[in-house]
Amino acid sequence: MSESQTHFGFKTVSTEEKASKVAEVFHAVAQKYDVMNDVMSFGLHRLWKAFTVGRANLRPGMRVLDIAGGTGDLARAFSQQLKGRGEVWLTDINESMLRVGRDRLLDEGKLNPVTRCDAENLPFPSAYFDRVSVAFGLRNMTHKDAALAEMYRVLKPGGKLLVLEFSQVWAALQKPYDAYSFKVLPWLGQKIAADSASYQYLAESIRMHPKQEELKKMMEQVGFSLVEYFNLSAGVVALHEGTKLD
Repeated sequence: MSESQTHFGFKTVSTEEKASKVAEVFHAVAQKYDVMNDVMSFGLHRLWKAFTVGRANLRPGMRVLDIAGGTGDLARAFSQQLKGRGEVWLTDINESMLRVGRDRLLDEGKLNPVTRCDAENLPFPSAYFDRVSVAFGLRNMTHKDAALAEMYRVLKPGGKLLVLEFSQVWAALQKPYDAYSFKVLPWLGQKIAADSASYQYLAESIRMHPKQEELKKMMEQVGFSLVEYFNLSAGVVALHEGTKLD
């Protein structure tokens, strides 16, 4: 694959084309995104995110950046922890998703800063944030190494990155997991969101995403130290953590 090409699920597309295709997926699913998350994960996504929030270990006065934050689950949880004694930014490249997240925050009386931006070119000064999070968004980014480098840049020394993402399931569960992913998920997408193609892409994008050890190495290559990961739900999801030491 050349530098001008990348993956969109199992398809090979130009790097310029991928961004628009991913945008189409999330424009299509934005209004049903939260409902589908509950249905397709049997509610487990709430536990995965709660574990991530706990590992963030927030303290009053911290600045937090949630990248590809979509409908705002993590941003809302971080805000509840800080109770107004800190700063939590909700960002996403997709306007439709970001609008849903912004409205949810406003409905709960939270006045978080919200901005549309590209994770590969973050509009924030270096060494500004104490924590950076990205949940189920890294696999959709065209240049993951560039995005990780940007996350490293905007963290303060001592700051931590948390990457929650679908990963490699335990081998014993691979066959039933594949059957669920490629047969049930698109069917659910059609029934609930009237969109099977977006959930076909979801299943394919998971298989193309770096596995646990590979993602750990990618984080180390851009400068992160003390990188570790936690397999959740038999490896369906993994939480990777890395620290910027200096």
